[in-house]
Amino acid sequence: MSCPLLVLSVSLYPGLRSIGVQLHSALTGSYAPGHHSLILINSPNEQAARDIGRAIMERRLAASVNILCRTSTMYYWKDEIQDASEILMLVKTKTSRIQQISDYVRSVHPYANPEVLSFLVEDGSLAYMKWMDEAIPDD
Repeated sequence: MSCPLLVLSVSLYPGLRSIGVQLHSALTGSYAPGHHSLILINSPNEQAARDIGRAIMERRLAASVNILCRTSTMYYWKDEIQDASEILMLVKTKTSRIQQISDYVRSVHPYANPEVLSFLVEDGSLAYMKWMDEAIPDD
């Protein structure tokens, strides 16, 4: 009972959150849900996706960026259904980096309203999550 309380109290301080997560993982051998996130970002073409993805990586905001082949998309724009093809990026990061990534993408993206959607990672390979922590510097 004291371990979860310790992790909770450490997690209340933003600068110490990653220490709390690492402590939780070391003591329990399990993953602390919500420490990592997956972000979906759309792009009109592969070059824009590569440029955005590389800049995210160079800024050490993510552990990995996947750029998926052209996808078909339908969406409402100005009250009409639009059909388009886009490139989808999967950005794997710490939850604490979402706002920085979102702000950056909005500042350089060619779309007026780019898709930037994040999903909390609830569970996964502990070794992979540890690698992500090592790849992305603490806040």
